[in-house]
Amino acid sequence: MIEENVKKILAELPCEVQLVAAAKTRTPEEVLEVVEAGVKIIGENYVQEARRACEVVGKRVDWHFIGTLQKHNVRARMVAMFDMIETVDSLEIAREINKRCAQIGKVMPVLIEVNSGREPQKSGVFPDDVEPFIRELSAFENIQVKGLMTMGPRFGNPEDSRPYFVVTRKIFERIKELNLPNVEMKYLSMGMTNSYRIAIEEGANIVRIGSKIFGER
Repeated sequence: MIEENVKKILAELPCEVQLVAAAKTRTPEEVLEVVEAGVKIIGENYVQEARRACEVVGKRVDWHFIGTLQKHNVRARMVAMFDMIETVDSLEIAREINKRCAQIGKVMPVLIEVNSGREPQKSGVFPDDVEPFIRELSAFENIQVKGLMTMGPRFGNPEDSRPYFVVTRKIFERIKELNLPNVEMKYLSMGMTNSYRIAIEEGANIVRIGSKIFGER
């Protein structure tokens, strides 16, 4: 089933859109199956789960951290394992990533998580604060800002996600025009199983899909 699901999604996605298989709570064996089906990027929400999967799969794929990041989880081993962190939303976290990457001589590509719905219960930088936040991050030597990420509503009518994606794309385009040092606005990570088609219509070039690949948890 997983192989068939992956092949259907890959056939549907435009060539410029990258698929991240969102592997939250999935076993290393399931992760291996999606890799063997053709997935090139694995998205993990938890460091321990990522470590177990990485022991089985290895570095034949890119590993993206897509969960809420706590400062105590940012360690040299963690930043060595991941190829991108998609959920940077505070200076505290950014400083810790920068410090840990400096220890191992790595520059970490990151996406800034945008709280596009301005929902106080959700993580992410509010839209009005994204530009000043990125300006501060542009001074960090061991972080490179590569774009933005946002979540839209997880359930309900996929069309309800469109305003979230429109807001994030407009911020992306505005910041891209600034040509800030150490900032390359290349990736717009938006859309999940319920909403990835809408996200692509609104400019996403990374989509994070879990249950449509693995089945419901």
